[in-house]
Amino acid sequence: MEKISVAVRFRPPTQAAAADPSLAGPGGAGDREWRIDDTRVSLLHRAAGPVPGAFFAFDHVFDGAATNERVYGALVRDLIGAVVDGFNGTAFAYGQTSSGKTFTMNGCDADPGIIPRAVRDIFDTARQADDREFLIRVSYMEIYNEEINDLLTLDGQKLRIHESLERGVYVAGLREEIVNSAEQVFELLQLGEANRHFGETNMNVRSSRSHTIFRMVVESSAKNQIDSGDAIRVSVLNLVDLAGSERIIKTGAEGVRLNEGKYINKSLMILGNVINKLSENGKQKGHIPYRDSKLTRILQPALGGNAKTSIICTAAPEEIHIEETRGTLQFASRAKCVSNCAQVNEILSDAALLKRQKLEIEELRKKLQGSHSEGLEQVVLKLRNEMHKSELERDRLAMELEEERKLRMTLEHHLTEQQKKLEGQHSASTSADQFTDLIELDALKTPDSKDIPDGFVACRSRYSNDVEFSPIPDNLDNIAGEDLWTCLNKGCITDLDMLGMTPGKKHDASLLQDAKSAAPLEEPIDPRCQRLEKDCISVRQQLEESNVRCAALEKEHDLLRNDNSSLQQDLSESKREADRLMAEKQAQLDDLRVRCVALETDLSRSRQEAHRLATEKQELTEELGVERQKMEELKKDIRVISQAFSQRDGKLMSLYTKSKAILENYKASHHVATLP
Repeated sequence: MEKISVAVRFRPPTQAAAADPSLAGPGGAGDREWRIDDTRVSLLHRAAGPVPGAFFAFDHVFDGAATNERVYGALVRDLIGAVVDGFNGTAFAYGQTSSGKTFTMNGCDADPGIIPRAVRDIFDTARQADDREFLIRVSYMEIYNEEINDLLTLDGQKLRIHESLERGVYVAGLREEIVNSAEQVFELLQLGEANRHFGETNMNVRSSRSHTIFRMVVESSAKNQIDSGDAIRVSVLNLVDLAGSERIIKTGAEGVRLNEGKYINKSLMILGNVINKLSENGKQKGHIPYRDSKLTRILQPALGGNAKTSIICTAAPEEIHIEETRGTLQFASRAKCVSNCAQVNEILSDAALLKRQKLEIEELRKKLQGSHSEGLEQVVLKLRNEMHKSELERDRLAMELEEERKLRMTLEHHLTEQQKKLEGQHSASTSADQFTDLIELDALKTPDSKDIPDGFVACRSRYSNDVEFSPIPDNLDNIAGEDLWTCLNKGCITDLDMLGMTPGKKHDASLLQDAKSAAPLEEPIDPRCQRLEKDCISVRQQLEESNVRCAALEKEHDLLRNDNSSLQQDLSESKREADRLMAEKQAQLDDLRVRCVALETDLSRSRQEAHRLATEKQELTEELGVERQKMEELKKDIRVISQAFSQRDGKLMSLYTKSKAILENYKASHHVATLP
């Protein structure tokens, strides 16, 4: 068992409260204000201190400065992780009108609310789970004046609530879209918000006039397991934006707005009654009125059932709204006492959509490896959506057909009863006609000529008073004795010798008229018969219309079956296209393999040639080293020879210089000698 997580969020004061400090709450100039801590809320009187009986404690309490990100992180983020793991989850905002419920759930561009953050977290968490495969579908509905409307369609059909062992409590005929990205969900949310009912009141320019339920169904299974015996996890996330409770004296509602407010307050009152019953002890709990409202009926698993639930109660801080805020806090306190029994939902049957389409998905995903896979994935997603819609439509038509059959059986039974009643009325009318004919026949009888003494008296004093007939004797003989006469006349003794036949009297026209006037005692029989005949004709007409509707539904069912067959054919064509692409990819892969083998052969040869060249290089390197050593030695020898040549050049230069000097000296001395 797990308690419902409850938080309270106070919105910032309105501009009107900021302009008029007498309306303000915390920090205003009123006599009373709400004191807000992290987990506690209390009502204080500025002069007398705390107000008795106005202290409340919750899991989280947020003031007007809190952002949607902070609220989401404290209350809903863990819930999203549990939904991806297979638990049912529900989060809804409760409070008076104009207290910030819709802003908490939807938010704005700068501070997204719980719904867009939850959508992104579900897809992010699903992508991080590498060992599981996910299928996510969404729906969006509203409860307006106790009528369920699909916000993703514009047909205006009023939807009904059903319950089954496999699906539990669900709304039949609700459109569900299979999605694979958060952007697709946001487009559907935008479409639903455009179809939702809003109105203007004195307290809110854009007041929600209906309860909305955004539902995400998350199915997951282990990857690479396509055995039909594998369990599929199916979890449901409900994100609910409730309409706010209203006081007519404050909202100024009238006409249509007044009627809407009545339905809103009634459903919220029933929700409060359900919470009250659930918060009581087990012995005192008794019957829980889930069926008194469509809101509580749809949210039945989230209220004391198989789900993890978080409730955000929004409140207004102004002193003028203290009584409404106190009622909201009391509701939150009772909700905190409610326990749920959440468990992982695993399905082994074909009730899960992912399980019904798993084999096809696995085959297509294997075949869609490589190029064009992204485009074909979109085609497969579209086909899956169409198949799912056809299944939902087929289920809806099957339910309508079953209802029509039940109605037809009821009409046939009613028609049979009417025919029996009509036959009984005809038999009664026939008896009355026979009675009138007997009276007229007695008037036409031949009179008896036997005279009767003057003193004859046949006294039957009790006959005129008793309405029952005399008892019939057991043995009725041809001769009537005294005992038989006494028995037939209930003890009246008559002298049998004086008994004679009564002479036939002349019946005049007045007597005949009286006899005929006795018949109208049964006069209402004919109008009743006529009415019954009209009822029978009407019932026959209804039965014929029902048969016509059944025939039309059967035709529509056949058309839907044909559409399903065409979708199956399209899917088969997609499979064949995937097979063709797979064959092309396989041929290309074989060609690449041949090329790879040739390249590997060339690479092996190149490696051998490289090894040979490396060996030759090594040998040449060694020879080069030897030659370098020889070169070094030669260089040394050259240096020695160069030095020797240098020394020799020096010596020759010295000798040349000396020789030149000697020669010059010689020339000079010879020249002197030759002078006179």
